[in-house]
Amino acid sequence: MSESRTQSSSRSYRRVAAAVDAVCAVAADYDATTLDEVVAAVANERERDIEIASAQLGPGVCGQRRFYPDRDVIVLATALPSRDHTLAHELGHIVFDHEGAPAPEVTLEASDDLIAYMLSQRAHQQIVDDGADELAEWEAETFAAMLMTRLRVFNSRGAGVSVLRFDEALG
Repeated sequence: MSESRTQSSSRSYRRVAAAVDAVCAVAADYDATTLDEVVAAVANERERDIEIASAQLGPGVCGQRRFYPDRDVIVLATALPSRDHTLAHELGHIVFDHEGAPAPEVTLEASDDLIAYMLSQRAHQQIVDDGADELAEWEAETFAAMLMTRLRVFNSRGAGVSVLRFDEALG
């Protein structure tokens, strides 16, 4: 195994922190202080829509990133203990460009429940087969925790954007 492959397949808090810093810089540029505003800012910066939808998902599935040729869709389970954390987690998958569940337009004829079931089964089987999603899940979960912490700090210290700019200046 080459050194670069080893580095890219290992857990790196620095990599996640750098991604959170980049997202916070984009958020500051768009005056975004809520998570929904941050998602919109990331979509604008990427010039690729990110839609947020809710649906009944399979057991134990809180959210999914669905990849379409022209957009990403974050699907959140209808009953979540923490909507924002799940949204931040799925945003992490987008930021890190993790492979999403491909959702060709032709599948839109099927019901949302059937699509969610099929995608959750596929994702589960992929995890069982090769464990490749472990790093992606760790990155997305760590990203969500760091981003939510930063957003809480921004919003508890007064004007969020000024705090974002101050944090940028400090590095």
